[in-house]
Amino acid sequence: MASSIRRLALLLVALVAALPSSGAPARLGDDAFPLAAQNGDRVEEVFRRTRRMMHAWLAYADERTLLLPDYLPGYTRASNRPRDLYTPHNSGADNYPYLVATAFFTDRGVYEGRMRDMLRNEIRYTAAPDGVPANLELKTGKLGPPSLFGAAEYAKDGLLAVTELLGRTPWFYRMADMTAALMQRAPVASDFGALPDEGAELNGDVLQTLVRLAAMTGERRFLEWAERLGDAYVLEVLPRNHGLPGYTWDFARHQGPDRMRLRDHGNEMVVGLALLHALETDHGAPRSASYRPALARMLDRVLASANPDGMLYNEIRPSDLAPLDRGLSDNWGYVYGAVYTFFMATGETRYRDAVRHVLENLPRYRGYDWENGSQDGYADSIESALYLYAHEPVPAARDWIESEMRTLIAFQQPDGTVERWYGDGNWARTLLLYAMWKTQGCFLEGWREGVKLGAAREGDHLFVSLDGPPGYRDRLHFDHARHRRDLNFGRDYVRLNEWPEWFVVDETTLYRVVDGQGRESVRTGSELAGGIEVAAPGRWTVEKYLPAGP
Repeated sequence: MASSIRRLALLLVALVAALPSSGAPARLGDDAFPLAAQNGDRVEEVFRRTRRMMHAWLAYADERTLLLPDYLPGYTRASNRPRDLYTPHNSGADNYPYLVATAFFTDRGVYEGRMRDMLRNEIRYTAAPDGVPANLELKTGKLGPPSLFGAAEYAKDGLLAVTELLGRTPWFYRMADMTAALMQRAPVASDFGALPDEGAELNGDVLQTLVRLAAMTGERRFLEWAERLGDAYVLEVLPRNHGLPGYTWDFARHQGPDRMRLRDHGNEMVVGLALLHALETDHGAPRSASYRPALARMLDRVLASANPDGMLYNEIRPSDLAPLDRGLSDNWGYVYGAVYTFFMATGETRYRDAVRHVLENLPRYRGYDWENGSQDGYADSIESALYLYAHEPVPAARDWIESEMRTLIAFQQPDGTVERWYGDGNWARTLLLYAMWKTQGCFLEGWREGVKLGAAREGDHLFVSLDGPPGYRDRLHFDHARHRRDLNFGRDYVRLNEWPEWFVVDETTLYRVVDGQGRESVRTGSELAGGIEVAAPGRWTVEKYLPAGP
């Protein structure tokens, strides 16, 4: 009898629990505003740390040129690195651009002053008359020969990242003219015209830049150069090299070694070809259809070479896809970005499925040592995940990003530097990418230490939290469709060195903005992108304005 009563009581408890709550229903934003405030804490830490890293590096700038060496005193991972050498492919490509981005978000005086001074001096002290840069010995002032590799890396990893964030600035024009000069110097003869190099890295670097320039400028020369590179690989290299671009290729003998890197210094052509195909698809151009079978085979073979979790090996053999280096590529997401872009261009869902598969398996790689103990491996791998998570918000990927960010942040040293080599810029890049996720693309003009801006999204509603010192006032900017307005792409393709778009306002759409006191205003998206006046503490809800019916 007692057991029967106990079972009845448990049944009644379960039935009561299943009934609707008698309390007040949850209101929109009840969970979002606390999350936005938590995100603001994380963003404040990121901005404080990256600003400190920036000023720590600027203290080592050359007095005459203001340029930064590739390595600082105290760098311990190799003892033979020169401490007084500036190179466009290292310091210019991987450190300087993210100091520009750091200054833009955290120190506008440095952004408008020192960062532009450095650009002027980079042109003044390192560039040949046509704009191609060279290595510079900072102590002696000795300038090396013009470097096409330096130009390609500085454009793709450096100036392109600034342009993806800020649009047409002086850094954009430096990239455009330098890339044109590089192509006019292209030294490698092929059946398709002169190419920059025999290697997939340099050619892939240039292709990724050319596609952006072709879209942004509409200049036929940039598209023709991009298509020259595309044709060389789609019509010659891929068919003769087991469907893959390989590592290097002899365009005179029409052959290359049975080797391909799927990490940086090798995967660049996969990324470039996918983006070129996307642009051709936007234009409805014939190469969209003619390239598609070859690129599908290329991506299928790349995916077939992965481990069961979808992770890519550093290096494989194209003939049989056997791994030549069983280490896992920290740049896995760069290649999967190409896979996702191909899905967006073609609608073939198996490529989306491949991306979701690798994202779902990320928890298996919590704490994985991507690059022999260096922060750079964590930075690139988290960067990879953020590019893809912006399109496919897989919960397992979110949790992995959060756990690995704690590891990455902890690499910073007491003096503000990280590992004291140009890769410190990549550390700052990934922290800033993470911060932009936590603000959903919003930013302030006059951020200073102690100011906490965070945002959270529920469906089509954005919830923004701002905290700061008494009397703090600023202008709050919302993100816009940079892929369309600035870069002129038809869709927001996944792109290496991009800054993902999160909560995007359309310039001619009306939005309802409600502050923490319930005061409402209606703004155009262009007003929100251009900045609205805000004060701390405060919170705002933003949604599309839907006028009441008649």
